[in-house]
Amino acid sequence: MSVSPLPPSSSKAPERNSNFQFGFIDLLKVIAAQLIVLHHLAFYGPMADHVRPVAPGLIDWLDTYARIAVQVFLVVGGFLAAKSLSPHGSSTVADPLRVLWRRYMKLVPPFLAATVLAIGASAWAALWMTHYSISAMPTAMQLAAHALLLHSILGYESISAGAWYVAIDFQLYAMLTMLLWLTGGLARRRAMPWLAPLLVVAGVSASLFYFNRDAGWDAWAPYFFGSYGLGVIAWWARDLGRRPAAVALLLAAILVPTLYALTIDFRSRIALALLVACALVLASRRGVLLSRQRFAWIRSFGRISYSIFLVHFPVCLVVNAAFAKFVPARPLLQAGGMVLAWAASLAAGALFYRWVEIPLSRLSSRAPEQGSPLRVPVAA
Repeated sequence: MSVSPLPPSSSKAPERNSNFQFGFIDLLKVIAAQLIVLHHLAFYGPMADHVRPVAPGLIDWLDTYARIAVQVFLVVGGFLAAKSLSPHGSSTVADPLRVLWRRYMKLVPPFLAATVLAIGASAWAALWMTHYSISAMPTAMQLAAHALLLHSILGYESISAGAWYVAIDFQLYAMLTMLLWLTGGLARRRAMPWLAPLLVVAGVSASLFYFNRDAGWDAWAPYFFGSYGLGVIAWWARDLGRRPAAVALLLAAILVPTLYALTIDFRSRIALALLVACALVLASRRGVLLSRQRFAWIRSFGRISYSIFLVHFPVCLVVNAAFAKFVPARPLLQAGGMVLAWAASLAAGALFYRWVEIPLSRLSSRAPEQGSPLRVPVAA
């Protein structure tokens, strides 16, 4: 008889998470979201262009390196997707089309609302400045491609910074959903409960050793599945009810292919993904979780992270344009503009969450439940 590397968790096993929500995940998302906002402020200027002469190291770091914070959201996305779709390493997906429709309705309506804001912000900013960050008025086909999350695949320019990530998030979720669905029935019939985990590990390895090393794949899920899959495996490894031998196999599945891939082609983004995956396992298994009752501010910012991601670009664009038009090009004043744009992005994210994301999320509730509802992870 085959022994599954992912035996079901014991119902008697202590679950240290029972009295805690994932405050550690919220903290990761809060930090990463701020880095993404600041990266876009540094990358798209023009306020950052005026600040760079007096703070070149800071602006260059935000411009070049802060963007790898997207790896936090990729790993966390895989972690939460596994929580919903495969909490114990076996598939709970019975109707993949319904699952994917529910995910689409979770992601896309707020994304389209924010896209409309970005179109308006570009038109407004164009009255005050000329800059490459301002998008032209989109065509009907460009809008349709965004609505179908096909804009990167079809070669259309993104209307807003970070629009690519919404499409990639859906692709990755769809890839995992279909993998679990296709293997679920076979695993049950043939007593192969290890099949889905084995294929996830294979997908991670294929991504790390091939797809992620070729930028030509960066519009497709396999390019990012290495980081996403590490999050999936991290969810399975964090289970306190799993046998030590199974946990050891899962940790090896995280460490061995990733470290070997880094020796062949070191990528800081993959190194960060590995650190985040290991941190999620350790935080869960060692009880290093943050009480949402005690750290309410972390919960609040984590909750609105997707909304901040969606609206920060149009907010930053308008503030940039206003400072280009009405404020002297002095580094200190322009630095104040960057701080103002960052703070305004947080405020706009909170308003967008309250008045747009929450009402639109009710659309997804029309689909029958499939596992636990997920907060949408964000990125650049």
